[in-house]
Amino acid sequence: MRIPLSWLREFAQVPADASAEDVMTDLVKVGFEEEAVHRPTDALKGPVVVGQVLSLVKEPQSNGKTINWCQVRVVPEGQEQTLTGKGIDPSGVQGIVCGAHNFVEGDKVVVTLPGAVLPGDFHISARKTYGHLSAGMIASVRELGIGEDHDGILVLSRIGLDPEIGTDAMELLGLYDQAAEINVTPDRGYAFSIRGVAREYAHATGTSFTDPAALVNAPAELSGGYGVKLNDDAPIYGKPGCDRFVARTVRGVDATRPTPPWMVSRLRLAGIRSISLPVDISNYVMLELGQPNHCYDLDKLSGDIVVRRAVPGEKILTLDGKERALDVEDLLITDDSGAIGIAGVMGGANTEVSDSTTNILVEAAHFDEVSISRARRRHKLPSEASKRFERGVDWQLAGVAAQRVVDLLVELAGGTADEAGTDVGTAPETATIELPAGFAAERIGIAFSEEQITGCLEDLGATVEKTEDGYRVTAPSWRQDLETKEDLSEEIARLVGYENIPATLPVAPPGRGFTRAQQQKRRVVQALADAGLTEVLSYPFVSKAANDTFGVAEEGAERDALKLANPISEEHGYLRTSVLPGLIEAARRNLSRGFRDLALYEAGLVFLPDGKIGTASIPPLGAKPAPEVLDGLFDGVPDQPLHLAALMCGHDSPAAAGHAPRPWDWADALDAARLVGDVLGVELVVSQGSHQAFHPGRAAQLALRSGEVVGYAGELHPKLLAAHDMPARSVAMELDADAIFEAAADVIVAKHISGFPVATQDVALVVPQDVPADAVLAALREGAGELLEDVALFDVYVGKGIEEGKKSLAFGLRFRATDRTLTADEASEAREAAVAVAAERFGAVQR
Repeated sequence: MRIPLSWLREFAQVPADASAEDVMTDLVKVGFEEEAVHRPTDALKGPVVVGQVLSLVKEPQSNGKTINWCQVRVVPEGQEQTLTGKGIDPSGVQGIVCGAHNFVEGDKVVVTLPGAVLPGDFHISARKTYGHLSAGMIASVRELGIGEDHDGILVLSRIGLDPEIGTDAMELLGLYDQAAEINVTPDRGYAFSIRGVAREYAHATGTSFTDPAALVNAPAELSGGYGVKLNDDAPIYGKPGCDRFVARTVRGVDATRPTPPWMVSRLRLAGIRSISLPVDISNYVMLELGQPNHCYDLDKLSGDIVVRRAVPGEKILTLDGKERALDVEDLLITDDSGAIGIAGVMGGANTEVSDSTTNILVEAAHFDEVSISRARRRHKLPSEASKRFERGVDWQLAGVAAQRVVDLLVELAGGTADEAGTDVGTAPETATIELPAGFAAERIGIAFSEEQITGCLEDLGATVEKTEDGYRVTAPSWRQDLETKEDLSEEIARLVGYENIPATLPVAPPGRGFTRAQQQKRRVVQALADAGLTEVLSYPFVSKAANDTFGVAEEGAERDALKLANPISEEHGYLRTSVLPGLIEAARRNLSRGFRDLALYEAGLVFLPDGKIGTASIPPLGAKPAPEVLDGLFDGVPDQPLHLAALMCGHDSPAAAGHAPRPWDWADALDAARLVGDVLGVELVVSQGSHQAFHPGRAAQLALRSGEVVGYAGELHPKLLAAHDMPARSVAMELDADAIFEAAADVIVAKHISGFPVATQDVALVVPQDVPADAVLAALREGAGELLEDVALFDVYVGKGIEEGKKSLAFGLRFRATDRTLTADEASEAREAAVAVAAERFGAVQR
């Protein structure tokens, strides 16, 4: 909300020397947020004065243009020029070259004299051009930064002004005014008005407030006006879309009259451009009081106005020139011709006020917040009116706002108001709130006196009645957000001052902190980051094909997945059952931007439906569901385990002089998975795996010692990589992190490290090609006995010297005793025992 300070001063005691920054500082005290300052003088500096064109000589130029050599008086005749500066003529007459042709001799215009600065840091000085010394510029609206019109210069008589020559044009056009912009939270819709902000400024500063609504002399009752019917046969949540409609008639309006500069200036500072006098008056009243209103060309209406819901297939041509298909939930303003407006959002083009309009019907209505909000989102039509209606507008204000529009149309447009009018609808029931005497103090943590409580609530406009237990409070009509005793307590704290609430650090209760799963997740993601991988976050929305490919190992098997009712796109209509699709999409975006070497990982939830999903009905609003209802809701939520995935493509490091980077391969993906297990103290059993998303011969299955499969690692399938424009030989891994967390010990006990030296021996075994290396490794570990500290595969060979159908596996064995230095014979004996077990199980032969 932008607040022009001159406007705010009409209803609140803002010091004359207060700046927009000062006003925002005060408004912050009562809960608003600073946004920006809008000050024309930041970009426009004088001297900028009113001048009168004395003479105008048209001079054709060789480039085909015709310029005007003008003599412009900028000081009243007979008076001396008091301004000094290079290029300012002391005679008070300036010679100026002008290329515009929309003015004549005798017109009064805005002249920027040498020394002035226009928006865009354009400095005005006397300069030689077209054979003349041009000492200044006759300005257009756009050059002054007060509009977009650049077809010609600003002629003051056309905006209803006839000022004295030499008048400060910046003051004349309201350019010394400034506006403070604040952020208004959704629950405080009343603050989208000068009325609301002035009230809050008075709260913040302790000064007096004048309610602009109280200055309007609106009739207590209206009758005999234009016919209006409220006919909502399909209210949302049982609440009528319109519960009050006020209509007033003004005849004999001159819609071509210019809008007064003071009104144009305030609208501009408030962020609304001037359109025409009736529209500007409508917008001005909306900003002043917070009540949106609308002006119809009365002669274009046919029959009574009916407020109703749209019918199937109905359309409307809105003011923006677009034909819109209407939904049966849309609330419409209609007459005998059909829809003439989407209620509270935008009017129709067929009844639009134009320059030829002479008779105007003024509408000020109260609409349901939900109806307006849904229509605004449905049609993607954000407007100043809908912004206020969907946050709540004062029901009592419709008649006042309509009268204010009528008064301005009479005063500025020369109209005559009909005494008859229309006011239909039913006032909402007044709600009262019981506030226990000590509740606010308990809630806020500071003792409030009775005077503070009643004073704050009455300052809000509420009616306060003392009771035995506390207070009975009736909230003002413009504060629909005040519904509970908690709301009242917060208002008391806000007006007393947040700075008066003591800051007390709570004592952390013992025995709390991160849960076991949270600690495990943090250790794992930190370990992967320390290993050089980059964490990313991706959307959990994927396609059905992605779920079928990554969510199930067997090709052709269909994965059960949750289909979204309102997906962001049809291509991403399901919740993910694997994290890898999102990682691949993140990698693709990075690759398209030139990042060729990637190592990414993500820890995120996947959604695995099993059995009944959801509930038959949704619990009603306004009441806490019973425990059994909540249990049913939770039972209908799908399983959502945490998965951990990594994706690597390109090389492990940048190329450099003397350094050849190594391409990522399947072993790196397997190492990333093993790192997760090592950090948690869980051994992952690696075996040859098969998964449709992975290369058929370069994939590992990862399981717990119990046999539960918890993931896969290896090289992604070449066809999948080609389909996603990914580099060949990209590798990945994915683990069920929750399953690994469950298998991890509560406390990881470090193994004892012997102080005696290690004995290392290598062995190469020839086995059939279909024997998994991990099975041979397990046999060696079993056979070597307790002296074996570690065994690792370091080479696989197939080729010359190896019988067809077989392969050579080379293992490094580390032996160590806890109580002595091993001899070579002891190490060799343990190695031979290990080889013997491998030979017995797989027919392994030493090379």
